[in-house]
Amino acid sequence: MISQSEAHDIMMARARVLESEATGLGDAFNRVLAEDVRSDMNMPPFVKSAMDGYACRREDITEHLRLIEVLKAGEVPRKTVGPRECSKVMTGGMLPEGADCVVMVEKSEEVDENTIRFTTDTTPDNFCLKGEDIQEGDVVLTAGTLLRPQHIAMLASVGCVRPVVARRPRVGVIATGDELVEPNVTPDISQIRTSNSHQLMAQVRNTNAIPTYYGIARDTEASLDATLKKAMSESDIVLLSGGVSMGDFDLVPGIMKANGLEILFDEIAVQPGKPTTFAVSEDMYCVGLPGNPVATFTQFEHLVKPLIHRLMGHDHRPLNLRLPMARKHTRRRAVRESWFLAKITAEGAVLPCEFHGSAHVNAMCEADVLATMPVGVASLDEGELVTVRTL
Repeated sequence: MISQSEAHDIMMARARVLESEATGLGDAFNRVLAEDVRSDMNMPPFVKSAMDGYACRREDITEHLRLIEVLKAGEVPRKTVGPRECSKVMTGGMLPEGADCVVMVEKSEEVDENTIRFTTDTTPDNFCLKGEDIQEGDVVLTAGTLLRPQHIAMLASVGCVRPVVARRPRVGVIATGDELVEPNVTPDISQIRTSNSHQLMAQVRNTNAIPTYYGIARDTEASLDATLKKAMSESDIVLLSGGVSMGDFDLVPGIMKANGLEILFDEIAVQPGKPTTFAVSEDMYCVGLPGNPVATFTQFEHLVKPLIHRLMGHDHRPLNLRLPMARKHTRRRAVRESWFLAKITAEGAVLPCEFHGSAHVNAMCEADVLATMPVGVASLDEGELVTVRTL
C-alpha cells in the first residue's frame, strides 16, 4: 500500500501535456498557456501622470504659474512647459515636455482663470516613467499559467488576442453498481440514487475540462466492459466510481486489465479513499474511485484534479494553511493518513463537521476545508495547529 503523496507522484509522472490550440481572448479564462506571452510595447508607453494635477517645473512650485493647457487622458500635449508655467493633466495623461513633477490638484488654488498657485512647497514626482512596469519584449506570462481574470487583463494589455493554450481534457464519468438509479428515479427499498457521478461531473467542470457522463454500468462484466470501451474511445481520462474494493462484484480492476490498462496502484494508505485505483495505457488514464461520495470527492481533489491540470501543462498547487483546532478531534485508528471535513469558524479555527462515514453527503455541504491527520496521530487538541486544504 502506498501513501497519498506517492500516489500523487506516480500519477504526475505518467501525465503528458495535451496538444495546444489558439483560442479567443473571450474564451481564454481558466485555460492554461502553452507558450510564453511577450509584451508588444512598453508599459506605460509614455511618461504618464499618476494623478489629477498640474505638471510644472519643480523649481517653480512656490511661484504663481500661468496655465497654458488642459490635458485629458489620451491627448498628446501641444505645448512645452516653460518657466513659471503649468499644464493641467488628468490621471493617465501624458506628461508634457519641460515638466518634471505633477502637483496634485488638491494642493492647488486658482488665482484667476489662467493663474494657479500651490498650497505646498514640496511634491513627489507623481508620474510613471515610460516602460517602468514592462519593457517591450518582456515575458509577461509564462507557459503553464492557469489564466485567471488578472491574466486576461495582462493578455489584453499586450494585444495577445489569440493566446495559445493547451487543449481541454475530455473526461468520461461512469457510475457502477446494481443498486444505483438516476436522480430522477424514485429508488426501490434496496436502491439509492447515484450522486457520485453527478458530483464528479461538477468537479470536472470546475477544472475547465470537458466531462461526459456515460451512465450507470451494472455489476456485470459485459455492462462494465461495454461502458468502459465507449468512454475510453472518446476520453483522455475515464473516472469510475464504485466497484474497486474487495467485494464479489467489484469487477472494475479486472475490466481495466481486459481493456489493455496497466494498473499502477490499487490501494492508498489514506482515509477516506483506500481502494482508489490508477491505470494507464499509452494514451489513456483511468481512475477507479471509491463508491462513497465523500471518498470520491476527497480523492478527486487530491489526485484527479492535479492530473487534469497536468495534462494541460499546469502544476496544481492547492492552498494549504496551518490553523488551530476549535475543539479536540480524535479517531479510533491512526494507521493511515486521514482527511476530514471541517468548517472555519469566525475566529479562524478548524471545526470538524459532524460526520457519520464516507456516505455522509450533507457533511460535505457544510465543509470549507479538508483537514489532515498524519499517520500515527490519533488526536488533535483544541488550539493545536492542523494543516487544511481549502475547497
